[in-house]
Amino acid sequence: MDFVATIREQIDGMLMGAVAILPNLAVALVVLIITWLVAKSAVKIADRITGKTDVREDLRNLTATLVRVLIWIFGLLIAAAVAIPGFTPAGLIAGLGIGALAIGFAFQDIFENFLAGVLIMLRNKMNIGDVIEVEGVLGKVEHITLRETHVRHLSNELTIMPNSMIFKNQVKILTDQDVRRDQIVVGVAYDTDLPAAKAAIQQAVEGLDIILVDRGVDVFAQEFNSSSIDFLVRYWTQSRPRDLRETKSEVVFTIKQALDDAGIEIPFPYITHTFKEPVPLVQ
Repeated sequence: MDFVATIREQIDGMLMGAVAILPNLAVALVVLIITWLVAKSAVKIADRITGKTDVREDLRNLTATLVRVLIWIFGLLIAAAVAIPGFTPAGLIAGLGIGALAIGFAFQDIFENFLAGVLIMLRNKMNIGDVIEVEGVLGKVEHITLRETHVRHLSNELTIMPNSMIFKNQVKILTDQDVRRDQIVVGVAYDTDLPAAKAAIQQAVEGLDIILVDRGVDVFAQEFNSSSIDFLVRYWTQSRPRDLRETKSEVVFTIKQALDDAGIEIPFPYITHTFKEPVPLVQ
């Protein structure tokens, strides 16, 4: 048996087949180029349409992505049918068989994050620009894709979180509302006139322009502490973290000044030390 002749015939047949399929490949390439142009134009049209509505930015991104994906799937199927004679989508699904199940397990995390991303974008809460806290990560939502969410920390680091983690865990949205209630605890000495202290604190806080006075300021005597009687002071302010810090700083300054002016002492905690007698040396 002439193995060399057989191998040569096989190579010649492969070359002839490759040459014969070149026109189909060229047409398939043209189809892919047309698909790219159509997808690009369709995304621009979708962005223009959704831009005229009140749809959130993440939903506009979802719409553009779905349009792009659907057009590319359609274009790739057409290109495959042109390049491979006898190719059909039904044949592709039938040919995958058990392989499709294996691929599904291999890409389970990707599919899970994809579905979680779609659901996150469809629900009304957690928009781009919100400050959130989830799984120990506190920051501003900067970008939402179909697989991951970008959270910019308040100290400017970036954490990229899988969408499934955000969807499965509790998410605290700090900026869901424009305003938020904050509080501090103020201690006064035991010999203080408590009604006078409460009036001084309340008047001081209500005089600040930085808080929302129309929502009220609450001052409650809270507990007997070790060295002071504590007041709980609650007030409303803007919900951004920087606004919270600036407002709390102003409240602390103002209350301290008001109590000083009223001659009311803010005591230091009593610190007790226990000293042990030295153990005598055994003679």
